[in-house]
Amino acid sequence: MEPDTFSRAMVPPAPVPLDRREGPFGEVVLRERGEHFEIIANGCFLMDTSDGRSERLLIDAALAALPGDRTGPRVLIGGLGVGFSLVRATEEDRWGRIVVVEREQAIVDWHRTGPLERISGAALADPRTEVLHADLVAHLRTATERYDALCLDIDNGPDWTVTDDNGSLYSPTGLAHCHDRLTPGGVLAVWSAQPSPAFEQALWNAGFSGVRTEEVAVARGVPDVVHLASKAR
Repeated sequence: MEPDTFSRAMVPPAPVPLDRREGPFGEVVLRERGEHFEIIANGCFLMDTSDGRSERLLIDAALAALPGDRTGPRVLIGGLGVGFSLVRATEEDRWGRIVVVEREQAIVDWHRTGPLERISGAALADPRTEVLHADLVAHLRTATERYDALCLDIDNGPDWTVTDDNGSLYSPTGLAHCHDRLTPGGVLAVWSAQPSPAFEQALWNAGFSGVRTEEVAVARGVPDVVHLASKAR
């Protein structure tokens, strides 16, 4: 291969916008880059389909942390994203009910009738799955249903929110709402693009126990992590 041909082959393909929507929380864009899809929120890269290990860990770690005698546990997934967490949940027979809360109608549409349907179509058709078009922060504050696990992935982490309003989720009040929505022994799992010792301390301060962080190594930079905490039984 000639040097100039090799250098061109190493350049990643340019992203191609597939849809762009203006919603109540700003602009969301679905882009295609080669064989992968990307979701951009207000100009900020949110997630893509290149590596879903940490999104799957979000679900697996929460299930593993539940008491062994828990039958048919109910999980709330905060953020539909590219669908990896939902798909992983439906692959596990132990989950009894799977609720997804997504505030962007555009993302729901991309999964139901758009390009992301090929990822999540079967998971959305699973009879255990329910998708709620709602703001997660408001849902946690006003809902009455309790869940055995909350698996939250609506930001790049507690220290890097997509919109300012999301910051309240990681505040003492927001964590209190999470605590209230869990059954005794229930698990809170929060995805983050980087570890956050401050958030770990906030979880302890909010009355959670068993606070810990599981890491997923990435090719470059700091690891993706899942922050885990449990509600006392």
